[in-house]
Amino acid sequence: MTEEWIERRALRLLQGEIPLYLFTLAAEEVDQVADVARISRDQAGKLIGYQRPEKRKHVNQIQEYLDSDDVLFPNGLILALPREVRFKSSRGPAVSDGLATAGTLEIPIVNGEGGPRPAWIVDGQQRSLALARTRNRRLPVPVAGFVSDDLEVQREQFLRVNTVQPLPVGLVTELLPEIARVPSARLSTRKLPSALVDMLNTDPDSPFYGLVRRSSTATENRPSAIVTDTGLVEALRESVESPSGILFPYRNIAAGTTDTEGIRRTLLVYWSAVRDTFPSAWGKNPTESRLMGGVGIRAMGRLMERVMAHVDVESSDAAAQARREVGRIASQCHWTNGTWTDLGLPWNELQNTPRHISALSNFLARAYLAERSAAR
Repeated sequence: MTEEWIERRALRLLQGEIPLYLFTLAAEEVDQVADVARISRDQAGKLIGYQRPEKRKHVNQIQEYLDSDDVLFPNGLILALPREVRFKSSRGPAVSDGLATAGTLEIPIVNGEGGPRPAWIVDGQQRSLALARTRNRRLPVPVAGFVSDDLEVQREQFLRVNTVQPLPVGLVTELLPEIARVPSARLSTRKLPSALVDMLNTDPDSPFYGLVRRSSTATENRPSAIVTDTGLVEALRESVESPSGILFPYRNIAAGTTDTEGIRRTLLVYWSAVRDTFPSAWGKNPTESRLMGGVGIRAMGRLMERVMAHVDVESSDAAAQARREVGRIASQCHWTNGTWTDLGLPWNELQNTPRHISALSNFLARAYLAERSAAR
């Protein structure tokens, strides 16, 4: 394999300290220059990439249009370019208008099958796949490229540009812990809960160890991953963000610090007690156990606020205390069979909807308080 260079006329802009280039590639050159960083995890569990899976139907629709005779394709691509790119300003007095500088951009490519591509696609992966397959090989494609090898910068830009067509919630929440500057205040509230879900899924001491399904999880390789991460993220977010939440005191908002070990200890004590109280319902697919579905996770997450208020997580018998408290509602739960009498619903008719989550949460809270009162 030998290294070659693609040379294109370009405009160079500076937005902050990162150079941005506006240029054009032929459709057939997109596949030579840029690759897609699919979201997944390596053998050590570290998150790699950020792009969602290919949508074949969408790609085929774009390709059909690109193969037609009358094509107007202004939808550009956004690429993360390597630091090896070279830019040479044009000569003359009118090279710059104060905003952009005209010149020539040189991008290195490897000539040969299987060689690494120098750039990564930040936005436009479905379009890039269609462009690579179209018969209109020399179609000019508008490109905006910023120079950065920093995966965090690429992930941040990926989240920022994908706002018109929302990204899958699970993909967004899994990426959030990996970037320092979250694109919006709304997303920032999910950053810590998402990191906590990572902890619960990868900590061997966690009852959720290996059970959480994330966007990077290949379900065919991880059939045990049966808990959808979005429900667990929301359950933790409610506790972390609400001033009345059991996890809220572990955050020092003024100092911007978080006692993650304290949160870890609280979560492991509580959810281990849930697992031990309902062993026949734990670890099953949500179709077999509503405890593991979104409705069960969210409702039991809300019950955590009441239960853990009566548990001293620092004590040597914290696990026993938590099991005793969760056990107060055990006889009234129907996760795998029977009917929730007070709700008027068979166990398998509970759905992950706001109405059912609220109804189940309220029932469990009432039942728990009633059992505690009766035990006095």
